[in-house]
Amino acid sequence: MPGAKEHDVTGLLIEWRDGNQEALNRLMPLVYSELHAMAARQLRRERSEHTLQSTALVHEAYLRLIDQRRVDWQHRDHFFAVASQMIRRILVNYARSRTAAKRGGVHTTLVLDEALAASGSREIDLEALDEALERLSQLDAQQGRIVELRFFGGLSIEATANFLSISPATVKRHWSVAKAWLFRELRGCPHGV
Repeated sequence: MPGAKEHDVTGLLIEWRDGNQEALNRLMPLVYSELHAMAARQLRRERSEHTLQSTALVHEAYLRLIDQRRVDWQHRDHFFAVASQMIRRILVNYARSRTAAKRGGVHTTLVLDEALAASGSREIDLEALDEALERLSQLDAQQGRIVELRFFGGLSIEATANFLSISPATVKRHWSVAKAWLFRELRGCPHGV
């Protein structure tokens, strides 16, 4: 039952936040499959010869998540929002290290799903996307966060709205505007769309 599982995750997050380390042991089996699906979804967008595997990405995200001492965990969506941010950072750092190792060589690309790609090529440079997302976040922090939650985290409109404490209609509106803005930005980028 999704409602019970969601309630269990929220309860365990609160227990973990309050210092119960055993809660973390009970939490991970409940969230592992969703974390793995989130990682797999992101890696499917990457180029086919990508060397990072979804299990390794989940484990790296997990290690970063359990090291979060100052997070005031509120609920399940909050956990997955933080996880989406971790996955984004891991992938961008991985792409930057590969680019640096090749001294300006091949950029790490990912395949955009229909949610972000309006037309044309579906491959985009991950570093260019990250830079564009940073620029968007400076212009409109909420739109930047919505893109991160929806694109990198795979959160639904409703989960994003819940996490940001805004209406689903506001999420939809900002998501549409942010996608259009990113598309224009990336289309003008030499490594982008």
